[in-house]
Amino acid sequence: MKAVEMLNRRRVLRGIMAGGAVSVGLPILDCMLNINGTAFADTGKQLPTRFATWFWGLGFGEGQWVPKTAGADYELPFQMEALKPYQKKFNFFSGAEVFLEGKGNETHFTGAQGLMTGRVANQREYSGSLDTIISAHIGNGTRFRSLEVTCGGDPKISWSAPEGGNKKLAEVSPLALYTRIFGEEFKDPNAADFAPDPNVMVRRSALSAVTDQRQALMNRLGSEDKAKLDSYFTSLRSLEQKLDVQLQKPDPLPACTRSEQPAKEVEQAVTLAPDAKARHSIFSGLLAHAMACGQTHVTNLTFADAQSGIRQEGQTSTHHSLTHEEPVDPALGYQKQCAWFQALYMQSLAEFVKTMDDIKEGDRSLLDRMLIFAFTEHGAPRLHSVRNYPLILIGNANGRHKTGLHVPRPSDAVTRVGLTAQQIMGVPTSTWGVGANRVTNPISEVIA
Repeated sequence: MKAVEMLNRRRVLRGIMAGGAVSVGLPILDCMLNINGTAFADTGKQLPTRFATWFWGLGFGEGQWVPKTAGADYELPFQMEALKPYQKKFNFFSGAEVFLEGKGNETHFTGAQGLMTGRVANQREYSGSLDTIISAHIGNGTRFRSLEVTCGGDPKISWSAPEGGNKKLAEVSPLALYTRIFGEEFKDPNAADFAPDPNVMVRRSALSAVTDQRQALMNRLGSEDKAKLDSYFTSLRSLEQKLDVQLQKPDPLPACTRSEQPAKEVEQAVTLAPDAKARHSIFSGLLAHAMACGQTHVTNLTFADAQSGIRQEGQTSTHHSLTHEEPVDPALGYQKQCAWFQALYMQSLAEFVKTMDDIKEGDRSLLDRMLIFAFTEHGAPRLHSVRNYPLILIGNANGRHKTGLHVPRPSDAVTRVGLTAQQIMGVPTSTWGVGANRVTNPISEVIA
């Protein structure tokens, strides 16, 4: 008897969580994929490519972190030692900068603004971030166009914003994220007995009825109210698309298993570094399961706010205050306590990478089928510099990203890395950015 007949993917585990019924599906077996493990055997549909951003605050300090050699087999800076096991799976970029063009440098903001939106503005304008450009291309057909989380406890700490919109609020609670992803509306993509939720269908029908009356109402309103209602209906259309997805049986996906429920809720505010790291660990697992189960193709994780208000246990100074107050060690050539935080961030990034790499999908891992864009807001935080940024692109992106290189780009625009990420992800564009930050050519040596 074949293994698939002995342990059928239609078998599910059923139970009750918080008063609601749940079902846990088994992951898809290799026999459900083609012989290469790259596509579904019944449809030939390619396994999806995912995208993630990962933000850490306050960079790496001055220039002592820049590798001495370019290309392969370079020596990682000590801050990134935790990423050593994955060195062949990422590219490390140095030297690029955000061009201000005479505009003010709003510390802890302008650098990330240029990195993620391709433009610099005097006011705190922020829209059209890199992740939303990519999610518009790959996010259709999922329940969530993207998922945003932050480990610091403030939902406003997010670098994701649609074009013409405001920053998206990030989830601060792992338990709340778990409920969103795996609550009653979660549809296991591997279950055979798929049935649309009748409550979802009722809500979908109600939204359609409201939409039908939209024009009649608009004709009776003034310009300001029309603008408000237009914004409101836009948000409803987004919800409608999400509900439409739930009314359809999703494609089966390899490696889809329900994540373990967090044992208990945690306090929102986070100031201690170990607490932020523990929350990061839970979020990493939840986001990985969400992507493996086809709930989203895009995630955004912020370890801490740009001013990094976390501190070591037993200490009163935060990382941010240390960047200004701690003297540079004359023997080491860098700020020793700040380097502790920098290493902590890279340990957490390594954990995020490992979580993705541990999930297998056919002949590869989830990491091999995604691209992670890891970035920070300052090149040298003590100087509030927007030059010489450490940027990291991780993952093979389903064979589109050639990895293992240090790529120095001295005095180049950081937007070239963003354009490269877009082209790796298949976005049909040949240019990105505004003014001096506009670029028209990607970094070709990392695109397969």
